[in-house]
Order: sequence, then C-alpha cells, then structure tokens
Amino acid sequence: MGKFGLADELLVSVWVCRRCKARNRAGVEKCRKCGSKYLRVKRKEARVKK
Repeated sequence: MGKFGLADELLVSVWVCRRCKARNRAGVEKCRKCGSKYLRVKRKEARVKK
C-alpha cells in the first residue's frame, strides 16, 4: 500500500454496506444510512481491470 501506515490502517478499517454501498465505521452492527445488517469489510487490495 502507501508509505503512511497509520493512514492505510484507517482507510481499510471500514465496513461497506452491501445494499447502499455506504461506508461505515469498523465493527458496526448495521448501516448508518439505510439500517441494513448486510455489511462487508472493505477490500484491502486494489482490483485489477482485465
């Protein structure tokens, strides 16, 4: 990743709602925007286009 370890840690410690794609704090139970419980951890690696 980048050369700033603390910043990288904060950027990937995010949960993303599968329903509305909103970013949420790490470890939350439901989405702050839509209230959905379907959350996933943000991807740590960049996806490569084919």
